[in-house]
Amino acid sequence: MNIIDSDRHVMEPVQLWSTYLDSNIYSKFTIHSKVSINNDIDNMNVPKTFFVGNIPILNNWNEDIQIASSLRSESTKDERIAAMKPDTQVLSMDESEIKVAAIFSTFAGFIVNHSELPADVSLAYADAYNRWLKDYCDFDTNRLKAVGLISRHDPKNMVEQLEKVVANGWTSITLRPEVIMGRVLGHEDYNDFWAACEKHNIAVAFHGGTNLHAPTAGTDRFTTRFAMHACSHPMEAQMAFVSLLESGVLERHPRLKFAFLEAGASWVPHWLWRLDNICYPEFPTLVEENIKMLPSEYFKRQCWVGIELGEPCLREVIDVIGHDKLLYGSDFPHPDHLQFTTEDIAQQLSELNEIELKAVLEQNAKDFYGFESLDAESVWVNESDSLVEAG
Repeated sequence: MNIIDSDRHVMEPVQLWSTYLDSNIYSKFTIHSKVSINNDIDNMNVPKTFFVGNIPILNNWNEDIQIASSLRSESTKDERIAAMKPDTQVLSMDESEIKVAAIFSTFAGFIVNHSELPADVSLAYADAYNRWLKDYCDFDTNRLKAVGLISRHDPKNMVEQLEKVVANGWTSITLRPEVIMGRVLGHEDYNDFWAACEKHNIAVAFHGGTNLHAPTAGTDRFTTRFAMHACSHPMEAQMAFVSLLESGVLERHPRLKFAFLEAGASWVPHWLWRLDNICYPEFPTLVEENIKMLPSEYFKRQCWVGIELGEPCLREVIDVIGHDKLLYGSDFPHPDHLQFTTEDIAQQLSELNEIELKAVLEQNAKDFYGFESLDAESVWVNESDSLVEAG
């Protein structure tokens, strides 16, 4: 079975920044760490707090979260180490029957999108990460597909950043869905950038998360990891789509491709139903310039969404947007998803038929990311109503 992982991560080694980052920037905004609480609490090895300059990289990374994180650190150590280097990343993919993976950052996005960093520092960190990622993925470009990281701090340089991604031969970028430096995704300052993405056929993957120094959904009322993590991914995905829709980005750029990752897919039927049936028809004159068809039609035309293994309502999602817009992503090596394995994945997605399963695990990622066809190392056959690998 050829499985394409649409959402797999590196773990950036700290030393990459001293090697790849502009020395003038690094001297003022060095990555360093310190133990911010008693490291001998119940004899636990409490994780360090990382800083960029004198600014904590993670927001609301309090003592409770640090202690809870330490309880899981040993159980996820091997996976995190494997994600630091390309050779061990590929070995980990082999163990999970992953043929190709779209490779995302883990910590670089927290730095590049940090609300307290100057624009030139954000840009320098994005550039350094992308140069390191190129070297990382050059280990095996057939299997490790780099997803470029873009700084949104200064929209005037975003097209130039994109052109570097294109020059690398990459087909996709990742953005945070939040408001960054006061600008929503549909802000007019990004108009040239969206036009350039469409021109170069660059797929845009939105990947949210918790503990960013930005106004992520939930941070205005919660400080606990439980509540913030519950809100951040799905709620930011929903609002990201609305911003692109209402501002006319989807209307003006019909060939632009967007994916919403690590937010599940079950929100899609409800959200599109609400937009179609309550919001869109309420005051037609207020939206007629930028929304010329039902919101669900834009989604079906231009948007993909990552599924979670075991989540409910996948059949309802398919009924609304079709099976060809669903993506599988492991989120490896992040600890909140390590319990979801590819073992018996066909059984875990038993509500999908043979055609739908092949699409979700392989073809849809090719369509979204623009990956070239994989070598035919396996074929799909139906044996006793189950999918097996032949040969």
